[in-house]
Amino acid sequence: MNNTLSNPASKPWYREFWPWFLISLPATAVIAGLTTVWIAYNSADGLVVGDYYKAGLAINQTLARDDTARALALIATLQNDDGALTLTLAGHLQTYPDQLSLTLAHPTRQGQDQTLTLSHAGGGHYRAALPVLPDGKWLVQLADAAATWRLSGVLHTPFSQSVTLTTDAESTVQ
Repeated sequence: MNNTLSNPASKPWYREFWPWFLISLPATAVIAGLTTVWIAYNSADGLVVGDYYKAGLAINQTLARDDTARALALIATLQNDDGALTLTLAGHLQTYPDQLSLTLAHPTRQGQDQTLTLSHAGGGHYRAALPVLPDGKWLVQLADAAATWRLSGVLHTPFSQSVTLTTDAESTVQ
């Protein structure tokens, strides 16, 4: 007697759906893990300092620069003057430096950081060309060429209102 009803013709395992479905779950996890390793290897984290001990020791020098600016009662006001950056520096300086260094640092993207050199335009006024900055928050540090004092603040772009830099970390938008 022919027994085809009790023993149907079965397909080989590789032609069935369920083995491939079960194999695809761990295979997907392996591919995702390798992709994560590749992304981690190719994109460096700019926020991590390699020599954290040396960076920690440098904090004391940075605090001394803030103390010097505080003792001189320095205040700087930044303004956007039709694509030119104008800075007014006030305080108890004997003479105004010929140049100032203004660092515009993006909080999360180190590659977008820029350093501008401001030229003395007479009195306490300085000027430089304002680069095109992506919209967002920028950390600003102003220092003299000898790095004896430092003012800091926060600039929000698009830059339309004046910003006051002080020895405190927060700036005042006017």
